[in-house]
Amino acid sequence: MRGEATVLHADLDAFYASVEQRDAPALRGRPVIVGGGVVLAASYEAKARGVRTAMGGRQARELCPDAVVVPPRMEAYSAASKDVFAIFRDTTPFVEGLSIDEAFLEVGGLRRIAGTPEQVAARLRERVRAEVGLAISVGVARTKFLAKVASAVSKPDGMLVVEPEREQEFLLPLPVERLWGVGAVTAEKLHRLGITTVGQLAELEAATAERLLGKATGAHLHALARLRDPRPVDTTQRRGSIGSQRALGTRPRTAEELDLILTQIVDRLGRRLRDRDRVCRTVVLRLRYGDYAKATRSRTLRFPSDRTGVLLAVARGLLAAALPAIAERGITLIGVSLSQLGHADGVQPELPIDWDDGARLDTVLDAVHDRFGAASLSRAAQLGHDPGWSTPVLPEHE
Repeated sequence: MRGEATVLHADLDAFYASVEQRDAPALRGRPVIVGGGVVLAASYEAKARGVRTAMGGRQARELCPDAVVVPPRMEAYSAASKDVFAIFRDTTPFVEGLSIDEAFLEVGGLRRIAGTPEQVAARLRERVRAEVGLAISVGVARTKFLAKVASAVSKPDGMLVVEPEREQEFLLPLPVERLWGVGAVTAEKLHRLGITTVGQLAELEAATAERLLGKATGAHLHALARLRDPRPVDTTQRRGSIGSQRALGTRPRTAEELDLILTQIVDRLGRRLRDRDRVCRTVVLRLRYGDYAKATRSRTLRFPSDRTGVLLAVARGLLAAALPAIAERGITLIGVSLSQLGHADGVQPELPIDWDDGARLDTVLDAVHDRFGAASLSRAAQLGHDPGWSTPVLPEHE
């Protein structure tokens, strides 16, 4: 554990919407929604009216009828992210990217040449605004977890330094939802137990937290509540998983529609694996039901694979098992993650679970896409359908 607050968590504010307001001065100060059928991002002016990411477009417009709705421009967001990360790396060589709009920075060794961590953070914010034209919030703390919480508390367009002697004063009164890893289901479970603040969770014994929340989750959250987070800023770790998801709004979806969307997601993820010479071992299906509860289903392969036919067959099996719950509760989001990634060299190929004409087509599509690009050949079932948006991602080593 570090003895002083030297970790920065830098997080761009309302990233997509802020880029739109930067590039179109007429949008500044106005509520902006990125995306049409489903909200991909909202400016702070729209958030103040109740608009949230993944909300259906109709509901968002009812809450904020004067909002300006703009289509997403993924290339612009990717370019802005690259410019911001260039500033990060010019600030310190120790940068751990979390997504295209946030990163951890270790600045403990810069005191002699760049000043205190607080001065470094202030200068970083000034450069991002001056050189990229975007607001960024920064938390400074002794641990990665506290720095991330501090940046969230400081939003929008703020900076918060949590010195070691103030850690308990800062963290313990916060709601348990601020803990890294507490989602809606875990929060509801804690609330039922009368635990609403981080301090109340910290008062429990570790064994009690593990019994109430499960061994892994309980141990993790209890450690964070007790201010234990020894993880360093890691600049070398390769991405352990990749994923993509689609917000669906609130209207009912047929099994055929869900299969089409699942196929589009897996097609993109398979290409990303092969572009990076990676394979995956585990396929994870992520769902959010109509009541906004989340569910996760997964299956691990005998052999790692990057073949669309293999990944799609597994994902379809996971979705089929979830269809009864979807029919009863509705669905607002579907996503797929591929985890336990490794190098493709020397991996024994695994055939699709059902080696039929569809699986053979997947194999042909893989070969054509890898050689001529994703736009060279499409599935007939996808013609005329919205392909969804492919969210920009950090390069493999960032």
